[in-house]
Amino acid sequence: MLSKESLQTPAFSRSNSQASVDSASMEDFWREIESIKDNSIAGQEEQRPTEVKPLDEGELEAEWLQDVGLSTLISGDEEEDGKALLSTLSRTQAAAVKKRYNTYTQTMRKKNKQSVRDVRDIFGVSESPPGDTCDNHTAQEDGAQEDKELPRVIKTDEPLSILETIPDMPVHTNGSPGPGQSVQNAVRDDNYLEKNISPETEELSFEVSYSEMITEVPKRNKFKKSDFKKEDYALTKFIVQKTRFGLTEAGDLSAEDMKKVRHLSLIELTAFFDAFGIQLKRNKTEKVKGRDNGIFGVPLAVLLDNDRKKDPGVKVPLVLQKFFEKVEESGLESEGIFRLSGCTAKVKQYREELDTRFNADKFKWDKMCHREAAVMLKAFFRELPTSLFPVEYIPAFISLLERGPHIKVQFQALHLMIMALPDVNRDTAQALMTFFNKVIANESKNRMNVWNISTVMAPNLFFSRSKHFDYEELLLANTAAHIIRLMLKYQKILWKVPSFLITQVRRMNEATLLLKKQLPSVKKLLRRKTIEREVVNPKTSKVLQKSPSSRRLSDVPEGVIRVHAPLLSKVSMAIQLNSQTKAKDILAKFQYENSHSSSECLKIQNQRLYEIGGNIGQHCLDPDAYILDVYHINPQAEWVIKPQPNF
Repeated sequence: MLSKESLQTPAFSRSNSQASVDSASMEDFWREIESIKDNSIAGQEEQRPTEVKPLDEGELEAEWLQDVGLSTLISGDEEEDGKALLSTLSRTQAAAVKKRYNTYTQTMRKKNKQSVRDVRDIFGVSESPPGDTCDNHTAQEDGAQEDKELPRVIKTDEPLSILETIPDMPVHTNGSPGPGQSVQNAVRDDNYLEKNISPETEELSFEVSYSEMITEVPKRNKFKKSDFKKEDYALTKFIVQKTRFGLTEAGDLSAEDMKKVRHLSLIELTAFFDAFGIQLKRNKTEKVKGRDNGIFGVPLAVLLDNDRKKDPGVKVPLVLQKFFEKVEESGLESEGIFRLSGCTAKVKQYREELDTRFNADKFKWDKMCHREAAVMLKAFFRELPTSLFPVEYIPAFISLLERGPHIKVQFQALHLMIMALPDVNRDTAQALMTFFNKVIANESKNRMNVWNISTVMAPNLFFSRSKHFDYEELLLANTAAHIIRLMLKYQKILWKVPSFLITQVRRMNEATLLLKKQLPSVKKLLRRKTIEREVVNPKTSKVLQKSPSSRRLSDVPEGVIRVHAPLLSKVSMAIQLNSQTKAKDILAKFQYENSHSSSECLKIQNQRLYEIGGNIGQHCLDPDAYILDVYHINPQAEWVIKPQPNF
């Protein structure tokens, strides 16, 4: 545990103009640490982690490959999803996978384990570039970006892989530059890493792979230090460029497609840090087994499974929503709401009752006041078997911040981390930040600003049961608090899925369909030309056709879609699209056609247009999305109007 004597401010975390703010914030931090240490919520014994043997490099990389959906590289099994994923990777993403797989294979060979495939069998390259080994970390930062683009295919036993027929996409769709193209052309300000932090508004693009952006910046600019100031007003205001496809929230995609987004995000996050020569290490040396029942110390996924027996559509644990509601009822204007410790006896009583009565709907919420709810909310997160956010990534963030990059780079790293979270963690984090911004909105009365909230909550949301030196622990706490401040500041855009990842998901789905439609080996010579023709002209493709029970493309003319609205009186309508037709225009047309009753008008107000099938599982479209553009990239889709689920 930290001591106050060890309080030394890291170089990246302080400016002279904010010493008094830092002092007040650190007082909050020490009070929170003392509260955690002394109270441990009503004298409950902290769960003791089970020490596990540290993993070696090969085992860590094997775990990473499994986490990104490439377990087939370890098992050797043939699986369409793994092949499809490899086929969509950008240059930097493929380099990140190659590097980890190289480390894994070298470690396995040293252990004299079973034979493993060479990396050249996976990516189809003849030789690795000189110095590009798992032990040479400077290769990535010094010259990896100058290598030729890695092929987007994996080799099979057959001379011609079906993945070789998947065409390369231009830079604006998957972030990988085509021949003669430069990533700089896709970003308005390609020297943003060199700029100091300023309060001016800046555009933020989701169109190009973040790691590709970084590798295109000249090295002299990439590592140029800039002053890092923590004042809230110094955080740049971002405006996200809304393309003709609109913006997509994490909850707008199907569960299967979001799983692909998580895999791609972790690969992209790893490639992003590789571009800075920073290792994204996840050496887990502790393990805590969560409880199977009750509320506190129970994994989020288990809580959510129990809650969905009552409400199938819930995304955030119900007990947490109750804590939010209790504080919002009467505590938003209460001074120091998250600094107060509450009545220890009452907290202990409520804790025991929640554990035994909440799931049976027998807990009496009316007797709990906002102070106890705030205390128990912090305890809820602190006692999770694993922290809400991956604390094992904090060292990489510390290394990044020490380089002093522009806030945009910090945002991009955080954005990818959020996208890589499990669904329940991401949804819970979003609900939590929304709640904290409500608290901060009442700062004039409750004295809880973004600094107080982030400092108090850091040890509860980013906790590690491993032992650290005092200075290391302080550095972890400072970085965690800064990350929370970024989440609070950029709450409105952090949960939007980067469009380059959505494009990669579409390509994965197309590749999976192609792999499942592989032709017999006797037709190998005809296969390539056939598939190439079908990919180039998807409107006549039989590979991507839906089952006979689905709508056939010949049912409607080119540029016309049939929209279904099963919950409205007018259940179906053919819509002629033009270049200006937006999703909200189609919703308005259905609203007009169903305007004969007030109940129908109310129904349409709560509904959205969905793109379903084809190269996407399900996609709730932005009201400002231009539908003809969406139609062109997914002509096989069906179009349905239905309610959008809430938390």
